[in-house]
Amino acid sequence: MRRTLSVLAAAAISITAAAEAVAAPYASRTLRVGTSGSDVRGLQRYLDESGFETVTDGQFGPATQRSVLEFEADEGRRANGRASRAEQRLVRRRATQAAEETTTEPPAEAPVDEAYLDDDGMAVAPASAPEDVGAIIEAGNAIATKPYKYGGGHRRWVDSGYDCSGSVSYVLHAAGLLKTPLDSTGVMRWGESGRGDWITVRSNPSHAYLVVAGLRFDTSARKRTGNRWSEQMRSARGYGARHPEGL
Repeated sequence: MRRTLSVLAAAAISITAAAEAVAAPYASRTLRVGTSGSDVRGLQRYLDESGFETVTDGQFGPATQRSVLEFEADEGRRANGRASRAEQRLVRRRATQAAEETTTEPPAEAPVDEAYLDDDGMAVAPASAPEDVGAIIEAGNAIATKPYKYGGGHRRWVDSGYDCSGSVSYVLHAAGLLKTPLDSTGVMRWGESGRGDWITVRSNPSHAYLVVAGLRFDTSARKRTGNRWSEQMRSARGYGARHPEGL
């Protein structure tokens, strides 16, 4: 009987501990691979809003660890992949700063006609768009609703899903502007520096997206709406700008 009570007490303590972890207040404990709960979900959301693409599922796995490592490196902190309470507060501040900054992409030096989204959420190129712009928009429509897949689009052009740099690489390749897929770091060195008139690729070591004829093509938009196309811009803080020559 005493043994049974001990087992039940241990089980109750375990259940209580698990419940407390799930409901742990944000920045109340160090988060690492294997932890889960609402505080992990908050960290993931703040990382994503700060430009470090992260799936918000409440489970601190290898993908979240990669985002934390990238954030730590970007902030010049010792990168160990564990989010201390101080780092969690810093991620939240960065997300708040990004939200407070302008969410409209600055106009290009030469104004161009803008694309728009049709009733199905697909992009329609303006009649004045150069051929390469039309090709990018057509290719973007082809994969706009494809699922996010880490590494997707890097081993082969036609894939079951695409990650952020794979999506950008796919549409640039379709327009004849890229021969081999690039990761986000590679995109940072592609093309010419600065914003383009028609096409601007925004990238940092952890994420890449495209602005073409006034529309944003971004896997983070797909996570929210099911479609990579969006008329809403995001903060460009922490992103470099590149463009193809002449566009």
